[in-house]
Amino acid sequence: MSGIPYPNTQAIFYEQYEAARRDEVVGILLALFLGGFGVHHFYLRRTGLGVLYCLFCWTPLPWVLGFIECFFMPGRVREFNAIQAAGIAAALGMSVPQGWGYPINVTVNVPPSGTGQAQEPSQDQRPAPASTLPLAGTLVACAQCHQTNVAGSRFCSACGAAL
Repeated sequence: MSGIPYPNTQAIFYEQYEAARRDEVVGILLALFLGGFGVHHFYLRRTGLGVLYCLFCWTPLPWVLGFIECFFMPGRVREFNAIQAAGIAAALGMSVPQGWGYPINVTVNVPPSGTGQAQEPSQDQRPAPASTLPLAGTLVACAQCHQTNVAGSRFCSACGAAL
């Protein structure tokens, strides 16, 4: 990307995101009906797994795994979309728009039976985050080319220098 600022980065972000995003229902249907061929992995740009499923499509194993994976596809598609959103935002030099970070488990404080008070879970009882994707707005700048990159990246997406 060049150093020229875009006039409306938010509009460019949404345009690029809509072109790159994947639909959860399509992912589920691909895993359910064509999972033995690994089409659902190709859909999420996991080419290696897709090829592996294609190599073993004559056995029942990929078909069974494809059926099982159709239940996990909504989470995988959401994670794929969050990664795409973070990458597009980093390439545009902006923070990820509000609500585009990784999915977080939301705990509802339901009172235990017999008491009328909701209790705050202790530190060791809180669930781990659903994903390890970076939070919205966390970007790291390259020291060489000053390109913004997603936090946790080892190398710059523009020049390839170590971060």
